[in-house]
Amino acid sequence: MKTISSLYDAARAEGRQPVSFEIFPPKGDLTLESAHEVAARLAPLLPDFISVTYSAGGSGNGRATADIAAMIHDDFDLPTVAHLTCMGATEESLAVAVDDLKRKGIVNVLALRGDRVPGAAPCEGPGSFRFAKDLIMRLSDEGFCVGAAAYPEGHIECTDFRASVAHLRQKQDAGACFFVTQLFFDNAYFYRFREAARASGIEVPLACGIMPFLGKAQIQRMVFMCGASLPSGIIKLLAKYEDDPASLRAAGIEYACEQLADLQENGVDGLHVYTMNQPDIARACTDALRASWSGVRL
Repeated sequence: MKTISSLYDAARAEGRQPVSFEIFPPKGDLTLESAHEVAARLAPLLPDFISVTYSAGGSGNGRATADIAAMIHDDFDLPTVAHLTCMGATEESLAVAVDDLKRKGIVNVLALRGDRVPGAAPCEGPGSFRFAKDLIMRLSDEGFCVGAAAYPEGHIECTDFRASVAHLRQKQDAGACFFVTQLFFDNAYFYRFREAARASGIEVPLACGIMPFLGKAQIQRMVFMCGASLPSGIIKLLAKYEDDPASLRAAGIEYACEQLADLQENGVDGLHVYTMNQPDIARACTDALRASWSGVRL
């Protein structure tokens, strides 16, 4: 399996930006069969890689993540990235996860702290992994190509923007080879973040994570969980299509396509689409990028 670092190097040499997709096993419910159906519809779009998130909501079904990532690579010859979280992990549990990833041929891992589990106390002391940088260092030492998360508007638990940038540098120093940002709806925040990151010494690729909004409840949940700002344009669309879910969904996808085209034109390192397991979203986004610039491999 190709490493994500090598993919970025090759894309840079070709003068293009990697485009990648993300799918997820929602609370462990995405079966291998269902994931295969989704991947079969994503593969013809020729993404540079597909990432598979860790189980949502702290359900901890990491084995499904590795199984799906391995299946996509083996069946469709596409590079994959398996997400792995360290919240609540110990050296023993992490060793089991690492062995599982290696047995399944996974070479690329996105290392995350993970969501806090309500009512669960964080692990402390020797052998515990409290922060993503601890997991990054461990996985890098194991020989994985390790990616990490970046937060253009700062992490929701960190109110100091400069501290968020400093944490990013710590992740790079721990061994992160690439970054994928949390979703954002205003590209200006990313451009400000990119400038600050480069000034702090961040040299590895910064891919932009974009997620279309498909409904009012969804966007409210995303804003609450991630702290992403809502531009006035989105607020107006929510008001305009409040009683028309189909039109709101179409408007949300169109908005994401416009974001991606602008990011592409402004020379970002990579474009990462949160597909929500819906191939039509990936298709719309790749069509928009193809129309915007023929230099992208889609």
